[in-house]
Amino acid sequence: MVTRAEAAAATRRALVRAASELLDEGGPEAVTLRAVGARAGVSRGAPYGHFEDKSHLLTQLAVDAWSTMADAVERLRSDAGSDPGTRLERALLTLIGLGRRQPHLYALMFSTPAGDPEAVAAASRLHDQFLAVVADLVGESDAPRYGALLMSSAHGIAGLELSGHLAKEAWDVDGEQLVRMLVDAIGSAVGR
Repeated sequence: MVTRAEAAAATRRALVRAASELLDEGGPEAVTLRAVGARAGVSRGAPYGHFEDKSHLLTQLAVDAWSTMADAVERLRSDAGSDPGTRLERALLTLIGLGRRQPHLYALMFSTPAGDPEAVAAASRLHDQFLAVVADLVGESDAPRYGALLMSSAHGIAGLELSGHLAKEAWDVDGEQLVRMLVDAIGSAVGR
């Protein structure tokens, strides 16, 4: 027998999954609590029992994305079979890959209200995991500076790809090559 708490948790998961699908299909405008409830197959009022409003639901999607990214970067860091430069490349390409696969979710992550405590905690966890990967290559004292350079570069690459302004025909380079160039340049700058 399913308890009320288990049923509520299942409903919440279904609502989040439905919201994620709608976001992927049509951006934030497509995510309404009514549409999410319909997609999840629950009553019209059910979403309101789990989320205050659309903003709260979208924030939950961003929090989940930050957490998933942090988990992925943590797994990359624990890969003892690869060198620090390779792990850093993979971490950057993981972020860029999310932008490629789910551009609306990627944009949402970077537009979520900065004051939401859960979003701040999830984003901070990714930040910390990413800086740890950077520190493996450049050392802890230089990690924040190089981390900012790398994260802003990855964000720029993702944005240029999404807008169509990083066409290989125009620049004779793609996102993967740019990431490799960045990591190689930083590795050379720190003597690795």
